[in-house]
Amino acid sequence: MANGKTVIAFDLYGTLLSTGSIAGELAKSFGDDASKPLAALWRRYQLEYTWRINSMGMYRTFSEITRGALKHAVAESGLTVSDEDADRLMNAYNALDVFAEVPAALKTVADNTSTIEALVFSNGTDEMVSASIATSPGLSPHAGVFKGLVTVDGPKVFKPDRKTYGHLLEQVGKQSFPGHVWLITANPFDVVGARAAGLRAAWVDRAGTGWVDHLGDVIGGITPSLVVSGVDEAVDKILQQAL
Repeated sequence: MANGKTVIAFDLYGTLLSTGSIAGELAKSFGDDASKPLAALWRRYQLEYTWRINSMGMYRTFSEITRGALKHAVAESGLTVSDEDADRLMNAYNALDVFAEVPAALKTVADNTSTIEALVFSNGTDEMVSASIATSPGLSPHAGVFKGLVTVDGPKVFKPDRKTYGHLLEQVGKQSFPGHVWLITANPFDVVGARAAGLRAAWVDRAGTGWVDHLGDVIGGITPSLVVSGVDEAVDKILQQAL
């Protein structure tokens, strides 16, 4: 796939797309005060469910996981959600906003296609990821930047299981050269998983907290290849190394 180019795999949810931006839709059902805490709780259980089901040796699609996490977050908040509102919120999840720096980052990619090749690498299903890229107001104008979508539909297991990164390497023809593939992600668990599998990883530290995840220390001193403040900075630094 990459023809000798440096491959950049962009995580989607929480990295390009802001899962917190669903708060506006949540506010329509639950009010402004509840919307942001509920959005954060929804995201928390969305991720937690993927790790729990991995450890159980089972698989359900990310869409099913996301719906279940919504119901969990709502119930824990002492609220209720109708099936109609759940359907509306799931549809709205396909139109999440991008983070502010993402359009500039993707323009840089578009201007350097002779050097780098970009794709999306996500826990989402092929259908869910395709819908998000096509529907998100901030992402859809840049859809042509991505030369492929790699999801966990193939291995049917979620990140950070090693098989997901192996699947990515297979899809881009880099099984023997994992260090030629960069993951850009805002999720620390994704960084550690990718680095353990031999990929390079740029961690997007939007909060400016610095790297505090110590699982990498436990399993052998694994840290991000780069720590950056935004996706645009990650692309710029990767491009500098690729030239």
